[in-house]
Amino acid sequence: MADATANRTLSGRLAARVPPLAALVVAVLAVSTSAILIRWSGAPSLVKAFYRVLFTTLLLGPLAFSRHGADLRSLGRRDAAAAAVTGVALAVHFAAWFQSVEWTSVAASVTLVQAQPLFVAVGAAFLLGERLTRRKLAGIGVAMAGIVAMSAGDLLGGGAVGPRPLAGNALAVVGAVMMAAYVLAGRSLRARVALVPYVTVVYAACAVVLGALAVARGAPLFGYPPVEWGLFLAMAVGPGVFGHTVINWALEHVESSVVSVSLLGEPVASTALALVLLSELPSGWTILGGGVVLAGIAVTARAREN
Repeated sequence: MADATANRTLSGRLAARVPPLAALVVAVLAVSTSAILIRWSGAPSLVKAFYRVLFTTLLLGPLAFSRHGADLRSLGRRDAAAAAVTGVALAVHFAAWFQSVEWTSVAASVTLVQAQPLFVAVGAAFLLGERLTRRKLAGIGVAMAGIVAMSAGDLLGGGAVGPRPLAGNALAVVGAVMMAAYVLAGRSLRARVALVPYVTVVYAACAVVLGALAVARGAPLFGYPPVEWGLFLAMAVGPGVFGHTVINWALEHVESSVVSVSLLGEPVASTALALVLLSELPSGWTILGGGVVLAGIAVTARAREN
């Protein structure tokens, strides 16, 4: 209890020094580089996902044991099992999404994977008894219409980007569903365990699953040139530590609806980066459908707070 109180005090002191909204802006920009780093790497998608999570775990591990050792030692079997389930969901999310980025446009992949608030709302209604209001249903309906528009454009040959755009879009949606499962599975555990030990345990479980999947698929884990190791580390430091970990911290100090809507900046920033750094111009259907998807997500995210 004393350790948890100290952790909250430390988090409050950090919030007094670093404005949470400013930290949220940095985090959104950090996660927006993820798709670009994935595209720059020539390693198999499972290997990229594995090393991103492994390096993130190794970076956070010393802090978890030095400042939050009591939290880790007090983690019971039930909480450890919950963390393992959460880590598995996160692993499937990364496996699906990393492959999605290679098969479809950055704009489509990042927009669709950000649809997780829709599935969180539906999952919370069925699993946690949260009410699906008319506004939530309207937001979900609008977003789904946007997803259909993006997919219809690919079917009609509307200038889709990527070797397998429909499959890539589908994997991005799978990634969104699994991210929603990650959020729902970790909700109760996150309420009892401080941020750093929580993400360290979950990331460790996630890394084990991704490593096992990579080995099972015959993907080589070693023998990559220095530039690849630099990209793996960049994925961990940028989108991993300064991205998702900072977002989790910001959730303690900013309304979740603000965080959810702020994350809609990721598809916009990622699309802009892809245009500049990859010379990738999304199709008209992707832009139109993506805008509709983002509007639906925004409505759903705001409705969950009302």
